[in-house]
Amino acid sequence: MSYREFTWSKAKQDFSLKTIEGDRFFPVLPEVQPSSLLQEMLQRNIPWAIAVGNEKARSEAIINPILLEVQQVLERKISVFSGEEFNVDPKAGLNGICDFLISQSPEQIVVEAPVLVVVEAKKDDLKRGMGQCLAEMVAAQRFNRANEQAIPTIYGSVTTGTAWRFLKLEDSIVTVDLTDYPVPPVEQVLSILVWIANNTR
Repeated sequence: MSYREFTWSKAKQDFSLKTIEGDRFFPVLPEVQPSSLLQEMLQRNIPWAIAVGNEKARSEAIINPILLEVQQVLERKISVFSGEEFNVDPKAGLNGICDFLISQSPEQIVVEAPVLVVVEAKKDDLKRGMGQCLAEMVAAQRFNRANEQAIPTIYGSVTTGTAWRFLKLEDSIVTVDLTDYPVPPVEQVLSILVWIANNTR
């Protein structure tokens, strides 16, 4: 078994999680302005990624540039991993490839604790990716604890690149922000991701 096999119900049941569904759980945030490079890349890449229509295109053309922009804004004090094998507890099904991981460590060769955010890419239906994302968040929580770098909150996002849905995991409580944040404009998603990285430091 691996992350991809988890549905929302299975992840909740296997890891004894309780769910809160609600509105935005982020505070009012100062707007983070994208660089001219990111603006140009998204303007060029988004129509192509939508036309191609698969997860790989959306990951490469939209999601990865946004996450690397966050790393740049934070002066490379975080690391961003794409398509990384993240085998934490295979017996529990917490193994496989994560689309994206963000760690508080600047180390880029291997994933080091604490992992702050997992991002799951989907070509269309966000709901279908939520179980997988939740399992990856539990894995990040366990990975941090095992490495004595536990942090209070793990964040996750399921995204098509042009729509972002956020989740947070605190102990055994998972909260879902039922707002889907659009890109473009990219400012709001950038602000959220930068806030997450700064808020858990």
